[in-house]
Amino acid sequence: MKPAARLVTILTIVVGLPPLALPQQTAPAPPRQDAAGNPVRRAPTGHVSNYDEAKAAGYTLPDPLVLANGQRVRDAKTWTDRRRPEILELYKTHIYGRVPERAPKASFEVAETDAAAMEGAAIRKRIVVRFGDKPDGPAANVTLYVPAKATRPVPLVLHLMFGPRPSSEPARPMETGPLADILSRGYGYAHFRYTEVQPDARDSGGSGVIALALAPGQTKPEPDEWGSITAWAWAASRVLDYLETDRAVDARRVALLGHSRLGKTALWAGALDPRFALVFASCSGEMGASLARRDYGETVDDVAANFPWWMAENFQKFSGRWSDMPVDSHMLIALCAPRPVFVTGGTQDQWADPHGMFLAQVGAGPVYRLLGKKDLGTTTLPPLDTPLTSGSLGFHYHTGGHTISPADWNAFLEFADRHLKPR
Repeated sequence: MKPAARLVTILTIVVGLPPLALPQQTAPAPPRQDAAGNPVRRAPTGHVSNYDEAKAAGYTLPDPLVLANGQRVRDAKTWTDRRRPEILELYKTHIYGRVPERAPKASFEVAETDAAAMEGAAIRKRIVVRFGDKPDGPAANVTLYVPAKATRPVPLVLHLMFGPRPSSEPARPMETGPLADILSRGYGYAHFRYTEVQPDARDSGGSGVIALALAPGQTKPEPDEWGSITAWAWAASRVLDYLETDRAVDARRVALLGHSRLGKTALWAGALDPRFALVFASCSGEMGASLARRDYGETVDDVAANFPWWMAENFQKFSGRWSDMPVDSHMLIALCAPRPVFVTGGTQDQWADPHGMFLAQVGAGPVYRLLGKKDLGTTTLPPLDTPLTSGSLGFHYHTGGHTISPADWNAFLEFADRHLKPR
């Protein structure tokens, strides 16, 4: 017993004074940053952000090539017919949530066309994708560019975007990719703002497309139904529905791109919809490409506490119990196999754990090899600014922060050329 508590006890017994309330002893708050400038957070579970590689080790990943009954997956047919559906169902039930049967229908309208955009280098269209049957319902404004001189349908980069929809040609969002380079390589390029589909905020289940899928009397999705990431991924597929109708686009060769939380979305959309021919997940971090069981940077606890609307309600049960999850991010990447996946991270974005994203791709490698594809080609983190793009799994660790750098774009387009090269 501490001296102060001992004194109170003596006074209470001997003198007859009423018990005194002692101040509560609380652990000091962690610093907001470590010595390297990485963010440090204390989750509601008490977990404090770690950036020590020695403390990040010691986890065991579930094997993507072992069936739920314990049998080994030894051929592509067993993966496709049995193991992949098992993993997909686990993600739907426990992590991101499934799309409800009441999800709204989508309709398309080409609202604007400029046949001489970019000083004649491109044809630009604005397509309105409306969800549900109410005129004031959610709608995604998709801006589409195709090379003006293209003589046949072109492959396309579809970019899930944070920035505002441009109102005119010079006002494109700053995060837009290197459009001139993309078009000169023979690709089309399209983007839409994710929050036009579903708000990115706590308690947003009563609005956007999620609200349109609620049954009468229902106030929020069921525990295994979609969070916002699934809603955004579902919307990307609805945009792909439109692209299949546009004769200027080869919808069999569409690469889906997202950054940060939209990198998570791109990976999940690629898992849900095999029509996406390639996925680029930039700095996607925790519950994206980064291994969740690896205690480094942002954790399951942080996501569950700070961004619960991203995930299915069922995800909350894994806060503080990471190893109880039946899946990890190497399995999310593997759900895209044999289609190519490109992942990036930055030196100044350790919160997203770039090393953990690399290790997840290593963990997905056995599935790609089983399906006859080349993996990363190494199990050792490559030198900085040295893209790995020769296989069906690509990785680039750039010098810099939480961004899609010019070097990332260049490496991605070279990777895409190998897989979606215009004919």
